[in-house]
Amino acid sequence: MFAPAALFAESADLFASPWRLQAHPEVWLLVVFVIGAFVYAIRFIGPHTPEVRAGAEVVTTRQKRLFVFAVVMLWLASDWPIHDISEEYLYSVHMFQHMALSYFLPPLVLLATPIWLFRAIIGSQRAGRVISWLAQPVIAGVIFNVMVMVTHIPALVNRSVSNAPLHYSLHVGLVVSSLLMWIPIVAPDPTMRIGYGGRMVYLFLMSVIPTVPAAWLTFAEGAVYKHYDIAVRVWGLSVTTDQQIAGAIMKTGGSIFLWSIIIFLWFKRFMAGYGQRQSYVRSSEPPLTFEEVTREFERVPPAREPSRDN
Repeated sequence: MFAPAALFAESADLFASPWRLQAHPEVWLLVVFVIGAFVYAIRFIGPHTPEVRAGAEVVTTRQKRLFVFAVVMLWLASDWPIHDISEEYLYSVHMFQHMALSYFLPPLVLLATPIWLFRAIIGSQRAGRVISWLAQPVIAGVIFNVMVMVTHIPALVNRSVSNAPLHYSLHVGLVVSSLLMWIPIVAPDPTMRIGYGGRMVYLFLMSVIPTVPAAWLTFAEGAVYKHYDIAVRVWGLSVTTDQQIAGAIMKTGGSIFLWSIIIFLWFKRFMAGYGQRQSYVRSSEPPLTFEEVTREFERVPPAREPSRDN
């Protein structure tokens, strides 16, 4: 009796418009919580910290702007339509969402965080030691790349898109591992950053490992993720084309972003002041005055006359 009705409902869900508006109040609550926590921290906690009492700013204008960018990126990557298209229709959009959460969002968050807030979040000395150990370049890099590989296991992806707790757990794990990976590069605390040369090598290595699943997606035959092999095709993209675009986003998008940072660090470290050193234009010096010349001559003792005995 109920089989036709259930079949009809399933068909209606299957062929529903991919662009239908879907509300995500949990995302809105998360965004409101993040904004409220940041405002509360800079108004009521920051002014009483030792760093601010010593003369540091509670928060700079640059940090405020970066925080706004980070919140907007968190909201756009987690809400409609990116979230819904990525979870129900296109794996390429799913890949873009993960790239935003792992490559773009974490450095913005760290750059927007004042040093006093960063130390307050770390908490006690014991927690600080644990986080400092996890944020070491080798350990953080291994954790991040293992998480990247895990989030591309077909069975896990197919199950997570229909299992909300697993889905959000994977996103939390991805963001946390990404924050650890970015701490050696842009940590608010300078003592947790590595040198310019180390950063360039570290970022290059971070761009190599993700090419493995990217190549696998690009050259795979058939649907790797069965969840996305459905009749509704957004923008007319086939399953194979969708997977190839996802592999291209993972390989070229992440690599271009990381290599751009490497080039920026190289110029900042080795080319600082190069134009001024190579310029033929020199800063004009004031001409010598008569008084200055006379003073210099007075400082020099007179030459002795040769002895007549010689």
